[in-house]
Amino acid sequence: MASCSCSRISRPTIACRFVSSLFLLVVLGAFSASAAASASATATAPRAGGGNGTRSAAFGDEEELRRFRSITARLARLRDASVKTIQSPDGDVIDCVPTHLQPAFEHPKLRGHKPEVERAYREAEERRCGGAGGDTHLGAERDEGVVLPQAWQRSGESCPEGSIPVRRTTEDDVLRASSVRRFGMKARGGGLARRRRDAAGGGHEHAVGYVSGGQFYGAKASLNVWPARVASPAEFSLSQIWVISGAFGRDLNTIEAGWQVSPELYGDSRPRFFTYWTGDAYRETGCYNLHCAGFVQTSARVAIGAAIEAVSAVAGRQFDVTLLVWKDPRPRGHWWLQLGSGGGELVGYWPSALFTRLAARAAMVQFGGEVVNARPAGAPHTPTQMGSGRFPAEGYARAAYFRNVQVVDWDNSLVPAAGLRMLADRPGCYDIAGGSGGAWGTYFYYGGPGRNARCP
Repeated sequence: MASCSCSRISRPTIACRFVSSLFLLVVLGAFSASAAASASATATAPRAGGGNGTRSAAFGDEEELRRFRSITARLARLRDASVKTIQSPDGDVIDCVPTHLQPAFEHPKLRGHKPEVERAYREAEERRCGGAGGDTHLGAERDEGVVLPQAWQRSGESCPEGSIPVRRTTEDDVLRASSVRRFGMKARGGGLARRRRDAAGGGHEHAVGYVSGGQFYGAKASLNVWPARVASPAEFSLSQIWVISGAFGRDLNTIEAGWQVSPELYGDSRPRFFTYWTGDAYRETGCYNLHCAGFVQTSARVAIGAAIEAVSAVAGRQFDVTLLVWKDPRPRGHWWLQLGSGGGELVGYWPSALFTRLAARAAMVQFGGEVVNARPAGAPHTPTQMGSGRFPAEGYARAAYFRNVQVVDWDNSLVPAAGLRMLADRPGCYDIAGGSGGAWGTYFYYGGPGRNARCP
């Protein structure tokens, strides 16, 4: 791998291949609806997409019913704001929402905030360091014409200037969630690999590479996308980058982006491009995609939460996407998300006002996979797959990978993730193994099948 210490950049660049990445967009909100219901309230909710049908949904208490009505009212307002509707071939509906009416600006700290635009981020001569060499390796595909191949783009339609594509969330999506109050959020305390884990219980399981103990201003990597099998709607499988600061369980701040298979969240088992953030260790703040106020989308070409059109195949073609998160060195200091080929596509940013610890910098970066094992303690382990469902030892075109793993340093330069440490919560279920050198720079393979002879 070429040395990366040379690359000083106003805006770190991405070298992206034929991408495949998944994600969705939509919202929840703080519209106040009166809830006159008893502790075992029953509400009549309209079917997804409207129509004459209704269905009954039981809610645990008055607060849950109030929350449901608040969310559905917010979703209706978002649909009403749409200036164009696009029917995706996979069944998704994409609403083109005026940029200034997106959910982000309902956040109290973002009232009056004007969306940033891509100004003079690119230097006359942007130099790639490490990424360029990673564009050709073992037959992986490259596609310069597609920023991110998503199913909705097959319609040939696009959103008008001044609007962004938002994957429509329906009432059924909300009712499918295990907790209406926490719709669009991760389980409390979940989502990050820890040094120590209670092996007797279930929950979030990881196989990650990480760097810590420094000052980090971003992270970059290329990861291939797989149609991971998820065993039950209560579970998910994802691969992502985490940018982290703060204390686990208390004031943890994270920024997260990658691809995810989550039947509960999306209603199917397709890999989707997603984002996530929290400002308080997953307790009350933050959410996936645009399910709450926070992330500001600027791209008109990427729908967060929409299905990724191309995926990798065992012993076949490999499709990967390069993700870059970096902190703007200018005074506002927003955290930008970029993906795509060549100079890349700015998807949007997390305003620094959302965070306490990440307002300045990150103290840790993680790369890798996460699975939710919803089985109770003592039960057989879930067969939900991480990555391709193959162990790292199977290597290229069989196991999932991260390549050209880099961080953004204090000088706003992309440098290799030196001293990348590997951690697997349950190596018999999901494992990780890495190395460095050649066109892939710092890399690792990760994942596994879940339940197997080594993981009963």
